[in-house]
Amino acid sequence: MLPDIGVFGPYTYLVTEVVWGTVALALLWRADALRMAGKTIVALYPIAYVWDWYTLEVGVFAIQLRTGVDLLGIPIEEHIFMVVVPALVIGLHETLHGD
Repeated sequence: MLPDIGVFGPYTYLVTEVVWGTVALALLWRADALRMAGKTIVALYPIAYVWDWYTLEVGVFAIQLRTGVDLLGIPIEEHIFMVVVPALVIGLHETLHGD
């Protein structure tokens, strides 16, 4: 049985972002890939933002356990997600395949 992280209530999504963001940062730091990841994230962010905004706007998904704070039409947690996911992918990739 999986643990119920819903105990964080409206901060549940934010807590998961902080946890996985910390993992991503540690991997990027270890692989000395912070600068490279930053460039990639900056390039991907506008695409991710439009995609996320659109899917939320048309009702593809809804986020229940969030703070309720929106920025530029989407939850603040989604902005963080759009940074954490590519950072985690790049951090893992560079840890496994970097020089």
